[in-house]
Amino acid sequence: MAALRVFLTLAICLLLGHQTFARNDAPCQHSKFNNGFNTFVKRHIRSGTPNNVNQNEWYDYIKNNGGCDRPTQSFLPTRDLERVKAVCTNKGGKVYKDNLCISREPFTFVTVRSELGTCGIRSVRLENKHLILACEELSNQCLPVHFEGNSENAVPSNNARGCQDPRISDDAPSNRLTTWLGLLSVLLLIIYGYQN
Repeated sequence: MAALRVFLTLAICLLLGHQTFARNDAPCQHSKFNNGFNTFVKRHIRSGTPNNVNQNEWYDYIKNNGGCDRPTQSFLPTRDLERVKAVCTNKGGKVYKDNLCISREPFTFVTVRSELGTCGIRSVRLENKHLILACEELSNQCLPVHFEGNSENAVPSNNARGCQDPRISDDAPSNRLTTWLGLLSVLLLIIYGYQN
């Protein structure tokens, strides 16, 4: 009986701990990271970035301003800050999946690929794509907290709801509900097995 209690306690702790680190299942839910937007801006909308695709200039910029630890980085012009924030609204974005929104319009940005830890530049490309951003609520405002790559050149679906539309999507079941149903199922199986 004592072993069963220890096992149940451990299972509950693991499942609750897993829920704590799960990403939001829809855009514009309360963020678990208060500094997410500031980190996003610091990484992707920096002032002083080169306004060209010259590898030498990007090498100097990344080496002097940090980022050698990130092999792929995308940089948006500072003038686009308000447009980028608007992706996390009904006007500027649509739900892509989970907590990701996709911009209604394409953006032009620079993607730099470098050798991890060395700052050696492999490529610098000017891209024009729809942005895919994780959007979460911070200080009562839905803001971008993560830049997701768009390697498939995805575009927003005509049927997708707006980024801040409160309706729950039928094709995206709640992670919390799934976690709790899983926990309940495991507990019932353990209790049933222990009684037999």
